[in-house]
Amino acid sequence: MADRTTRTAGRRAAPAHTHPDDVPLQTALAALADPVRLRLVRELAGSDDWTRACGSFDVPVQKAALSHHFSVLRQAGIVEQRDMGPKRVNRLRREEFDARFPGLLALVLRPDPLDR
Repeated sequence: MADRTTRTAGRRAAPAHTHPDDVPLQTALAALADPVRLRLVRELAGSDDWTRACGSFDVPVQKAALSHHFSVLRQAGIVEQRDMGPKRVNRLRREEFDARFPGLLALVLRPDPLDR
């Protein structure tokens, strides 16, 4: 389940993705347990596919940490990314993830009354 990248001439490495069918439950749960990643997933759930660039998320981490969080979400099969010009845009892999883990995203996206 390595997150490998492919380099193209003159461009940054394209992100590699793990299909949700290849993700163990523990990996998915660990990815969703982090508050920053949970926030990214929730924001993506409220956005149209491919409309959110990585830098458009309001999270309290630096660029390198944000890249790491997106890498974890890709490895868990939760998000897909692609380059659009100078930006890397995202989509939540809702259908594929729901097929592998029915109801998990719905539970994660439900408002938690204990969140403040």
